[in-house]
Formats: sequence, structure tokens, C-alpha cells
Amino acid sequence: MKSFKKTIFSMSEFGILALAMGAGKTILIGAIIATEFAMALEYPGNENFVKNALVFAPGKTILGALKELSDVPYEKMLPKRLYNEFITTVKFTYTRDGEKDIPIIKKSSFNIIVTNTEKIRIRKEDIKSNLFTGGELATEDRKEFIANQRLQTIASLPNLAIFSDEAHHTYGQKLNKELKRVRQTVDYLADNTNVLVVVNTTGTPYYKKQILKDVIYWYGLSRGIKDGILKEVRGNIVAYPEVADEHFIRDIITGFFKEYKDVKIYDGSPAKLAIYFPKIDDLRTAKPIVEKTLLEIGQDPLTALDVHNESKDETKDLFDNRINDSSLHYRVFLLVNKGTEGWNCLSLFATALARELKASNNFCLQAASRCLRQTSGNTYKAKIYLSKKNVKILDSQLKETFGENLQELNSTSQDTRKRRIILRKTEIPPVLLEKTISKVVQIDKEVNIDRLKIIQRILRKKPKKLAESPKKIIYDIKDIPDRKGVLITKAEEKIIIEEDFLHTCSFAVEISSLYRLPLMQFYEKLKELYPDGETSESNAFEIKEQLEEQIKNYKLIEEKVESALALVKTAGLNKEAEDYVTEIVYHKDKEHLLKRFQDFKELNKRNFGFHYNPYKFDSNPEVDFFEQLLVMLNEDPADIEDIYFTGGIDDPQKTEFLFEYKGKDGKYHNYSPDFLIRRKNGKMLIVEIKAERFKDESKEKEMRKIEKLNLKRLKYEILETKGEQLAF
Repeated sequence: MKSFKKTIFSMSEFGILALAMGAGKTILIGAIIATEFAMALEYPGNENFVKNALVFAPGKTILGALKELSDVPYEKMLPKRLYNEFITTVKFTYTRDGEKDIPIIKKSSFNIIVTNTEKIRIRKEDIKSNLFTGGELATEDRKEFIANQRLQTIASLPNLAIFSDEAHHTYGQKLNKELKRVRQTVDYLADNTNVLVVVNTTGTPYYKKQILKDVIYWYGLSRGIKDGILKEVRGNIVAYPEVADEHFIRDIITGFFKEYKDVKIYDGSPAKLAIYFPKIDDLRTAKPIVEKTLLEIGQDPLTALDVHNESKDETKDLFDNRINDSSLHYRVFLLVNKGTEGWNCLSLFATALARELKASNNFCLQAASRCLRQTSGNTYKAKIYLSKKNVKILDSQLKETFGENLQELNSTSQDTRKRRIILRKTEIPPVLLEKTISKVVQIDKEVNIDRLKIIQRILRKKPKKLAESPKKIIYDIKDIPDRKGVLITKAEEKIIIEEDFLHTCSFAVEISSLYRLPLMQFYEKLKELYPDGETSESNAFEIKEQLEEQIKNYKLIEEKVESALALVKTAGLNKEAEDYVTEIVYHKDKEHLLKRFQDFKELNKRNFGFHYNPYKFDSNPEVDFFEQLLVMLNEDPADIEDIYFTGGIDDPQKTEFLFEYKGKDGKYHNYSPDFLIRRKNGKMLIVEIKAERFKDESKEKEMRKIEKLNLKRLKYEILETKGEQLAF
């Protein structure tokens, strides 16, 4: 660490670590502090280690993000012995509005002070002179005293490290002529205490078109995507000729909910969209269009929240500090001067720039890239909506900032690896299970081909079916003691829907064409029921339902069948000499989870498992379960035939051990469980390893049906995990 300090620390010239948004700047700061504090505790006589840390940011939004420092998993960074001493010694302090001093003990050690720069930098506060201050001179003294009170406390702390997040703010408007007051603050501290190191981090290391000269390391967006810490945006950057009209707003709202309606992250928070507007007036003009569009696609219009300088303090606080609460109802954020640097919304999947830019400033890059932050277990891409003019600006800023262009960003995929696997056990008995299948069968009845009678039967009376009126929920934002939730239901109101209508003439033509009914007779019947010449869409839909019911000559039935499912289909593998082989694809971060047969030989003397080699595990709990099971089976094998890890191959061409279920999107998907344990008497246990937040009720419901059909031979179990630990 000592050489690192000498490399980057200079009071005349700051070293900057440029990390793309979502690359873990807060984690990096926490890691440096934790290791330095741990070494200072381990070697108390060595004065080369940091004993206090000041972390500052230029605004309240970023300050809110930096509060995550206290949630950094320090136990994963430090050995248990060092972690225990560190966590019981460290003291976190977050500065608050209205405090003249910082509530820490002067000259103490192992403090982490997180503040925004306005609270500690050198400046003179506006305090009017009065009879008690002794005139103008006393007022000036008072100004200086208030500014220095916080700085004097910090300056008393030994072995200080200073961390500046979003460090491009450190540089003033005149890059080569003057420093901002933040740098004056750092200089003041360096003159009054032993500052060991200054570490600057930023996601946008540029000033206008000039890269800051003090950048010593940068990590760009494309690199983050390849490494899997940012979402892919490949093929998902959409440009519009105009963004100031109604069609732009309607299209992005409709498109977003079409793609992300049921998408959630690991904690259950639904996917969100942020729309950036140039002015508050533009936002207010667009909001009714947003709400109307949400209503038309079946979404609550109150899921849209506007946030700007004139918003209530409660709304700003929610946006700045509680945006990641999984109970939040909001999904569409309409923003003016909000939500760029420092805004850490984990469930943000799409951004839209409803504004034209006049100059190449940092707004376009900051706003557009907000949705790229990756979350655990997510497989969905991010999406960016902008104008054609903004495409050029975004491309320019990517070049200026990270030396890459928009084409690279739009084509970069995650860094994946391929591995050749070999089928070790070719004589694997099939899995025999009873399953229920749906069949369409013909009804033994003659269809009435008298079209006129069909019309008469259907149109005896006007359908009464009306569109149901959905309800909107009105929420209030309140602080309730001892309760985490921030949204309180205030009232429910019915939403009045004005239905669309069809002209009876065009409806008659449509039905006549579809069902081969005599046009004029059908039209005359419609005119009797609808003399005004119009019918609502809901009534038209019911007429079609009645018609289908009259003429159909089929029905849907369910049937039990016994299926023999092949665990591995050799026909789907390649034959090389005597071996059946194929390839598996995985992200490079999963490399350590690939386990070979040789790695388990000592635990696996009875040759259980590894019907193919290597196994492609997805998580540490899966590996733990497999290892523990091998140990238990080696000690007491009983009548176990074999154990199979079945989650690694889910290609229907390579396995039949798949179960179909209907997802929340209304579509059918294949599900491949993790493990199959088979006894010699034909009984089986299917095991799924899953964290509680990733459990899918649709999958479990389908598996319980199959379990019920096979009570004498099958048991299905879900083992829940807590983080990287297996809870059993």
C-alpha cells in the first residue's frame, strides 16, 4: 500500500481512478479503508497505515449512495480474525444538515466520515450582522469560525486518507487556472494533519472535450459489460427522429412494459424506466400522456412519479435515499435535473432522453448509462431511448471519456467461455414418470350449418358484458416509526374508461369474412340491436365468443401418460472416436464453479455422479450440496443407484429431463431441476437449490402436480440458500 500512496498522492496533482458507473467505486473505497484499518490494528506501531478516512461527494444524491459504505461485505474482504477486530473498532459518521460540528472525538482513530463537500469545504456563510456580533468585523470572524469548526475536528485526526467520489467536480470551471474550493479543503487538511493519501474516483473523467490529465487508471463501459458487472445493451439502443412529440412518449412507455412488465431483480423490485426532460414545463406537458398510455396498457397511472426541483421534500428524500425499497409502487420516473451521477437505482432497466442537447456536456452519458448497473441473477438487457441528434453526442462522449464508441457499446456482449465436455456414462436408464398432457379432440356432433339460424341464436339480445372499471390506488408518503414501508394507501378510486366503438357495417364485414356468414342478414340483425350504427368493442368481443361456442366441434381434455425421459440424448451430442462430446458456454466469472471428476475422486470412491465431465454448476450452494451428498453416500450408500447433476445441460436436443410450465408472461417455458437422486428400487428425489428471492411459484406448482401423479416413486424438494450458504 505504501508504494500505491507514493504513486497517486500529490497535493499539487491528484490521481484519479476512473471507473464506469456500476463498476464498484464504493466497494473499492470500502476495500481500501478496511485493509488499511486492519493493518493499522495489526501493527499499531507502524505509522504508514491509514487510521481515519474522510469520504466526500459533491451533492446529496451521491452522499446517499455513499451511505452504502456501511453495507459493504467487509467479512468477505478480510480474514475472520482481522474482520472481527475491524468491525468492532470502526465508527461510521454521516454528516447531517444543521450540525456545526462533526460528532466524533477529536484525535481519535478508526473513523469513517462520509459527507457532502458543502458541509466541510472552506466558505463563508451568510450571517447578517446585529448588535450582538459587534458589527461587520465580528460577522466576518463568525463566518470563518463556522467554516473551520468542522475542518478543525477533521484536521485533528491522525493518519488521514481522503476519498473523493465523482472527482471531476474537484476541478473548477477554469481547469488550468484555479482550483475549486474542494481542493482548498484538501490543501487545508494536508497543512494541518498528516494526510497519507488522496484517492479520487469518478465515472466521467473528462472536462468538456478534455480527459483529465490526472487519470491513472480507467475502466470503461464495454469492459464492464464483458466482465458481467454491467448489463448488456447490445441491440437495445433506439433512436427517434423527434423526442418532443406525443408519439415518442407513447412508444417508449408501451415498449418498456411489453419487454419489462414482469421483470424483477433479486429482491423483488420490478423493472423501472427513467425519462429525462429539459424543463419542468415539458415534464408537466408529458405527464398526462404518460398516465393515459399507462391506463391504456393496463397499468396504474400512479406508478409514474415526477421528481424535480419543485417536488416536495418527501418526494426528493424518497428518490435520493429510498429508491431501492422493494415495496415502492413507482415504475416510471419523470425527471428534470435529477437522476444522473450518483443515482443508484438497482432496478432501473431503461432510460429515455426526452430532450435535445445543445452542447456535448456530461448529461447525455450520465443519464443514458444509469440503467446499465447489473444485479445478481439478472439475465435481461438494458435499453436506451434517445434522439438521432443525441446519438452523435453520446458517441462523442464515449470517445472522450473511455476511448470507445457507441457502436462498440451497442455490440459488446458479456465475456463468455466455452468448454468441451465428455459423456462419461452412456448407459443411463431413462426416468419413468406419469405426466398429464392436454389434447384437442373432436366432438361427436354435427355442426349446424344453417348460418341464418346461427345468427338468430346469437343475436336474440344485446350482450350485457361491459368493460370492468379498474381501480387506481392513491398513495401517501409518510414516516411511520418502526415500519420500513414508506407508502400508505390513502384511497381507492374507480377509473372511468371510455370504450372504443366499431361501426356496425365494418363489424358485419369482419364477421362475415371470418365465419362465412351471410353479410346482409348479419348486418340487418346488428342494426336491430344497435340502431345508432355502433357497437362497443366489449360487446363485439362477446358476440365473437358466442359465435365460437356455436360452431366449434372440438374440446380440450387432459390425459395421463407414462413418459420415459432420457437424462442425456446421445443423438444431440457429437461422436468423436469412442466419446460423445459437446460444448457448454458460461461467463468467465463462473470459471471456478466448473468441477471435474478428478476434483472429486477422494470424495467419490463409489463413482456416483459425473455422468458428464466437467459439471457446469451455477452457484457455490450447488457445489456444497453435491460435495456433502457424496460424503454421505460414500459412508452409507444403501440402495442408491446414482446421483445426477441435471441443471448444467438444459438444451432439449441434449436432454429430455425438462418440465414445461406456464410463466407469468403467459408463455410456456422449460424448467431443468438441479439434481436427481435415484434409488435402485426405482424411487427418485428431485432437488432444486434456490435462494428464496429467486423461487418461482409457477415452476413449483407444476412440479407439485407431477409429484402428486407419481406419489409412489417421486419426491420434489427445494433447498433454500442464504447468500452463498446452503441452509440445511
